[in-house]
Amino acid sequence: MAKDRKIDMVILGLLSHEDMTGYDIKKHIDGAINFFWKGSFGSIYPALSAMENEGQISKYKAEDSGAREKIFYHITDNGTDSLKAWLNEEQAVNDMKYETLLKLYFGGAGDRQMSLHNIEIFESKIRSDLELLKMYKGNLEKDTSNEDHMYFLLTVMFGIETYEAYLKWCGKAKKMLKNG
Repeated sequence: MAKDRKIDMVILGLLSHEDMTGYDIKKHIDGAINFFWKGSFGSIYPALSAMENEGQISKYKAEDSGAREKIFYHITDNGTDSLKAWLNEEQAVNDMKYETLLKLYFGGAGDRQMSLHNIEIFESKIRSDLELLKMYKGNLEKDTSNEDHMYFLLTVMFGIETYEAYLKWCGKAKKMLKNG
């Protein structure tokens, strides 16, 4: 892929299921996708504009959207081809960025209580997210006849196993910091 705007692929992937507004796209990104990909309105709308100019998507106004005009986006054949080409690429960047680990790495400049507190905050967030992932898993397992659900379920299962490993690490790390 010539350009490296992965937000385009997120948008094309979402639009491959249904037409959406920019707001709908943001809502979907903030939902289940949020566990492994982030996107802001500041990245979504410029991407939508560029993708429309490139012929990957088209837009249209909702016929009866009430007082506020709703603009929906639709994936074009060109967009579908781009999405499929990206899915077939063998190379994938899997960057991991955790500010908690960055703070812990430099924790020697502070004190153990600060590092312990940062781990506890991380642990609390992971526990909360893990419960949500388990709920998603239960819902997806109810309809295994839907092909898309299988792929959604695979990402949820990855998240569950990863977050369970994070919790295990949190326990060990807290024990090390408490025991010296």
